[in-house]
Amino acid sequence: MAAPLILAALAVTPIVLAGRGGVDLSVGPLLGFINVTLVKWLVENDYASPIMVIAYVVAAGVLYQIVIAAIIIYVRVAPIIVTLSGYLFLSGINLVVLDRPSGVAPDWMLDWGSGISILSPVFYGLIIMIGFWIFFSRTVFYQQIVLTGANERMAFANGVNIAGARFGAHIVAGVFTAAAALAYTALIGSGDPTQGNTYTLSAITALVLGGTSLAGGTGGGLGSILGAINIYLITYVLSTYNFGTVSGFVTQLSTGAILVLSLLVNSLMNRRQ
Repeated sequence: MAAPLILAALAVTPIVLAGRGGVDLSVGPLLGFINVTLVKWLVENDYASPIMVIAYVVAAGVLYQIVIAAIIIYVRVAPIIVTLSGYLFLSGINLVVLDRPSGVAPDWMLDWGSGISILSPVFYGLIIMIGFWIFFSRTVFYQQIVLTGANERMAFANGVNIAGARFGAHIVAGVFTAAAALAYTALIGSGDPTQGNTYTLSAITALVLGGTSLAGGTGGGLGSILGAINIYLITYVLSTYNFGTVSGFVTQLSTGAILVLSLLVNSLMNRRQ
């Protein structure tokens, strides 16, 4: 289950890099929304060809992020308020679409999560998306996003389209969220309206653990990938131990503690700089 977390962490990264306190709290429910609608609306109605499924998940992720970006940029509502509202809205919609874990993934991806080999389609998909991030991080547009987050006035003075940079960051986030939802659906082989929500905290923790500042302009995808791998390994190690009646809360407690410590370290490093 590391692939969805890595992709979700990469989805949050460009939005945070663009600055203004932008952080997508709705990445988890959006992942869940794509998952449940894919199972309920497409598969159950026999619209499950690879091209149609991939087109749908990408369109859903990108369109949602465009709406969120428009509200933040043009209506000028604080990103945390908009994305928190999106978190609550999508969490409710997911339960309306699918009231309990059920359904089945498309036939062509049912064996992706079998765990027989590391070299599965999910692994290759993850490599492709990491390659896409490497390509994206070497573009001028990526540098404009980073400059916008680091110093918005300087970016504007140098001719950067501030609104365009933030819109682009959200669109890239939508693509990576779609990839995360596709990997998640393939790994669990069904639809689940609630488990996607847990990826929000884990993705943000991975991003901060990887050295990306929530103030924007500092960090990158490599740190988010390494942070996500660390979070996954910590979760895996904790799941091997029996903590009695509180075992279900130990992982959440550990994730929260890691997030707080990472924020403190990032804050101290920023002050020194």
